[in-house]
Amino acid sequence: MDLGLTGRVALVAAASSGLGLAVARALAAEGADVSISARDPERLARAHEEVDRAGPGRVLSTVVDVTDEAAAAGWVRRTAEELGALHVVVTNSPGVPHGRADAFAVDDYRQAFDGSTLPHVALTLAALPYLRQAGWGRVLMITSEAVRQPLPGTAMSAVARLGVLGFAKGLVHSLGASGVTVNVLAPGVHQTPAFEGFVAAHSQRSGVDRETALKEIAAEVPLGRIGQPADFGALAAFLASRHAGFVTGTVLLVDGGNTRGIG
Repeated sequence: MDLGLTGRVALVAAASSGLGLAVARALAAEGADVSISARDPERLARAHEEVDRAGPGRVLSTVVDVTDEAAAAGWVRRTAEELGALHVVVTNSPGVPHGRADAFAVDDYRQAFDGSTLPHVALTLAALPYLRQAGWGRVLMITSEAVRQPLPGTAMSAVARLGVLGFAKGLVHSLGASGVTVNVLAPGVHQTPAFEGFVAAHSQRSGVDRETALKEIAAEVPLGRIGQPADFGALAAFLASRHAGFVTGTVLLVDGGNTRGIG
């Protein structure tokens, strides 16, 4: 299936590894020019090479802390200027600590909002003039399955990510006539570097080796396995495509049924 992304310009935040990198690779493989960012220069350089190998389009990489509003806006501007336009924006942000809802102070929640909610808002607002100018656009916001149902230890994530969900829903009406769609991807456990820390913690807590810990975690997912970043990237690429032009305002769970999203 031709997704119609050849020649489109995509911007993907926090793309040096994990799900962000998977999305950037998938978009590049479909022929898009891709601009990626991350905080770590060395990891970003490695990601640049991976994305460059994935497809024929141009790749632009910029060291950016997406919690810095001015830096994020500068990255958006540089992308549009150097690649000639902007059509697809994939927002992503750092994670938050795990723990019970009553285990954190008000300041902890404030930091979570600043670090995990506002980057989505700032990047999207900076990108909207370019998307409107193009008359065609896709905004994808990567959040967490916690927006559907907070799981044990994900209370803070739910608080921060639900703010992203509210912002995305509000944009749907504002952008409806402009040809720009807005959708939210809510992933569960995927085989990413960040997930390895979760596996290690589970292993230590349960007193089992890594392989056993992986099996135990996978057994809790209805599909019985851990998600693969490449599958997540392919789904994001479809939502960014011309074929998803009538899909907007959705919150798509990508968690193997972990939060039982039916109904």
